[in-house]
Amino acid sequence: MFTLNPQSSTPLVLQIVAGFRTAIEAGELRPGSKAPSIRQFAHAHNVSVFTVVDAYDRLVAQGYFASRPHSGFFVKQRPTSVTELPGHGPNFSFDSMWYLRRIFENRALRMKPGCGWLPGDWLFQDGMRRGLRSLAADDVDLSGYGEPKGYLPLRKLVREMLAEQEIAVTAEQVLLTQGSSQAMDLVARRLVRPGDAVLVDDPGYPNLLFSLRFLGARLIGVQRTPAGYDLAELERLVIEEKPKVFFTQPRLQSPTGSIAQLAHLHRVMQLADKYDFLVVENDIYADLDPEPRPSLASLDQLNRVIYISSFSKTISPNIRVGYLAANPDLLEDLAQLKMISGLTSSEFSERLAYEAQTDGRCRKHVKGLRERLAKAHVSAASELLKVGFEIFCEPKAGIFLWARHPSLADSAELAYKAAEQDILLGPGHLFSPDLQTSPWLRFNVIFCDEPAIFAFLDAQCKTP
Repeated sequence: MFTLNPQSSTPLVLQIVAGFRTAIEAGELRPGSKAPSIRQFAHAHNVSVFTVVDAYDRLVAQGYFASRPHSGFFVKQRPTSVTELPGHGPNFSFDSMWYLRRIFENRALRMKPGCGWLPGDWLFQDGMRRGLRSLAADDVDLSGYGEPKGYLPLRKLVREMLAEQEIAVTAEQVLLTQGSSQAMDLVARRLVRPGDAVLVDDPGYPNLLFSLRFLGARLIGVQRTPAGYDLAELERLVIEEKPKVFFTQPRLQSPTGSIAQLAHLHRVMQLADKYDFLVVENDIYADLDPEPRPSLASLDQLNRVIYISSFSKTISPNIRVGYLAANPDLLEDLAQLKMISGLTSSEFSERLAYEAQTDGRCRKHVKGLRERLAKAHVSAASELLKVGFEIFCEPKAGIFLWARHPSLADSAELAYKAAEQDILLGPGHLFSPDLQTSPWLRFNVIFCDEPAIFAFLDAQCKTP
């Protein structure tokens, strides 16, 4: 049918996709014919099963294959002409969604240095249990829906939390959401239209990047540096692209772990004022930062900044409680959009978050969490350096380290091999706005405590 070239600079995944597309478009594979099974193709071409899974998923997403449960993959009948939807053209990739479906939340892999979550015993489990008992004793009414903006006592608590960060808001400027992901989705759907230029961190958060691509945005990557941003590039992009909005994560950024310095924050807001764009600040790791720092929202007081955070990283991601704060007019629009898309968020979950957050032991838990993370950072960085990795920056706080090995050109291929060894890695191309091949990997320091991880990395990355 076609052959693969392991020596080519084109990743094997893309070679497989291109091979099948060419065969289908040339009529060599007829509509309805069955494709080789994943294992058959992997064995015949001596490639990883994970590589073939990724390629077949892309072919399904692009309309060349159809997947039939328990039967396999079949060549799909394609229309003679296709009108491309915004963001769904030939360069549209489902890499990040493949990652979310098959890797990011794949708890079956035993070692998880590439995951994005905290293990249960690092979260506030005792506080959650006490909160559940308290709610049960109070005989909470489970009928009806909650308030459109969310449980008022929790919104008032968020107001006080933001005041400690020198962000002045009223409870009416706080909207509770189903995690920070819903908050970002609401903001993106309110602000972004097909064709809009949108600035994003490069590298950045895969789920947000996918959501913006789906909306048809033109993603403009702003290079992260250990100090924050490449400010000269940022100004050039703002002048040339005239962005509508900048989605960014200044503090303990995922995946790099970098923290934007105060001078960088001031410059971002100066450019936003001068060139008239909004800034969406994702600050979900604020509670993991042992140092009090200014934020974009504290500098701007929600004039141009929309502030987003959540309780997922300290209490529990399972209860799905996040929040955003914005100027009153925009907040009302976002509250309406929340109602249209999903009515209200769960008042029970919000009450539980309130109980846990007001538990007298919560502050001690957060302090202990920061201390454990600092130790995990030192240990993980030491092990990575021992096997020859270069580390982007060492914040000694937050969850992530961003690292690369000089002998590694494509971290995706390494991630596929790692999965076969029961190891979950976070390959760098998934964090790229344009999904470019990357040598970088994201490491969750909490899950870097297995010697087998570094033995694998050492064996795979040794220079011949």
